[in-house]
Amino acid sequence: METVLRSLLLRRCLPPLLLLLCAAGLKAFLRDPGRLGQLLTLVVIGAAAWLAVRIADAAVEASYGRYAAGNTDEARVRRVRTQVELIKRVVTAVVVVVALAAMLLTFPAMRTVGASMLASAGVLGIVAGIAAQSTLGNLFAGLQIAFGDTVRIGDTVVVDKEWGKVEEITLTFLVVRTWDERRITMPVSYFTSKPYENWSRGGAEMTGTVFLHLDHRAPVALLREKLDGILKELPEWDGRSSGLVVTDTTPHTIQVRAVVTAKDADDVWTLRCAVRERLIAWLAAEHPYALPRIATSPAAELGTAPDPDTGAEPDPE
Repeated sequence: METVLRSLLLRRCLPPLLLLLCAAGLKAFLRDPGRLGQLLTLVVIGAAAWLAVRIADAAVEASYGRYAAGNTDEARVRRVRTQVELIKRVVTAVVVVVALAAMLLTFPAMRTVGASMLASAGVLGIVAGIAAQSTLGNLFAGLQIAFGDTVRIGDTVVVDKEWGKVEEITLTFLVVRTWDERRITMPVSYFTSKPYENWSRGGAEMTGTVFLHLDHRAPVALLREKLDGILKELPEWDGRSSGLVVTDTTPHTIQVRAVVTAKDADDVWTLRCAVRERLIAWLAAEHPYALPRIATSPAAELGTAPDPDTGAEPDPE
């Protein structure tokens, strides 16, 4: 870890460190600071804040890299990654706020105004709290998600009937990347106030179903054997479980359900599509009578309907 940390510190912290040393050196050699000295002071504060952010970022990333390399639990690694990302954002926000405050205090006029600002801080705090109620709610929701382990970066979720993976979590919003590469941006408070599906919670393994509507004469036993043969040829099947049963009937068809398992949501989707395609192709080639069809008959000719009272057929002549 020490080698990685030194490398990250050298690569990321060198620019702000050089800027800080140059600005501090120039300020030290100035005999009459004046406006140039004021500008150099601002540069020193900004460079120091930049350096602090880079140091924190390098330390956190090095720690996370070592943890991820030595841990085989993918869910735990995603949880730590989510927490690390949010911690980095919080640290950056705090450093930026402190640096801006320090810059403002370098101006004499701002020091005079500071007393009156502190006197009205209570009233301003109440007004700001009311105005930023939703923002503060999202902020606390983001912290709750990070340390409550409800949703993590990389989790497969279903929100508003959209399926995708969590790509980014910030203090205020969360980005879900859908299967067709769209990005859905949602406030993090959604995930603390409304129900949603998390397919990665408690493990990424998934069970999928394939439904077929077939004729009553369909060879269910042969179909079950064919399913076993198909699964052995597909690498997406994890071998945990499989099965095929008749789950429902109608006057014209039966409903057959095949159950398959895979290691994650992506594989179970691919597996379901492959099983459905191969079963239908096999039935069409080997047992076409098993596919559903609608029976039709010629309509009765006009004027040949039987008598409703006697049931006798009318004389065609």
